Amino acid sequence: MARGEQLVALRGVRKDYPALRPLRVEHLELRDAETMALVGFDRAASEVLVNLITGATLPEGGEVELFGAPTHAIVDSDAWFRLLDRIGILSERVVLLEELTVAQNLAIPLTLAVEAMPADTRARVDRLGAEIGLTPDVMRQPMAAADRRTRARVRLGKALALDPRVLLAEHPNAGLDPADVLHFAADLSDIAAQRRLAMLIVTADAAFGAAACRQLLRFQPASGTFARHSGWRGWLSRRA
Repeated sequence: MARGEQLVALRGVRKDYPALRPLRVEHLELRDAETMALVGFDRAASEVLVNLITGATLPEGGEVELFGAPTHAIVDSDAWFRLLDRIGILSERVVLLEELTVAQNLAIPLTLAVEAMPADTRARVDRLGAEIGLTPDVMRQPMAAADRRTRARVRLGKALALDPRVLLAEHPNAGLDPADVLHFAADLSDIAAQRRLAMLIVTADAAFGAAACRQLLRFQPASGTFARHSGWRGWLSRRA
């Protein structure tokens, strides 16, 4: 069976950052509609990886390709922002505005008119809220009153709002209560399948990664290589 279009590729990448060793990635690729979880990155390394993939930073060595073009070839900020519209980023680094409602936070990627949303935008926000598992009552809540489960889902909704081709998730379960972790993983898996999204999740929790994604790889920092995570088949069989 033919594999889909290559959307993300890292080859021979080296990036210096404040750590004992630079981040090295010998080879990593993500193709259309593939879902992949990576374990073995701490939070600092995860942020560096996401910034490399999105072109926010460039490597000291090697090459990063996004949608078939090297990130070093991005010519200006307009081209970069157009590229970012095709990527959804799910991360605790994504800012939530406490004074706005949950629905208004979800609307921000779509419009700045959050106080009086146009009807078509409001309908789109309502559909997005339903897709990520938020009830109408929760949508009306101020963000300041939202619990950790709601916050994770609002960040997911913001990442999905512009219908990206790739979802990058950076330790998305880190702030969740243990009882919510596998429910969130199952929802990520379902949403990726329904949207035919390519999804790359960086997580410290192998069980979460295996529940959310079809591939689970462990990063080897010393060599910059990846190995199939032991025990992943058992987790995937539970999802079947």
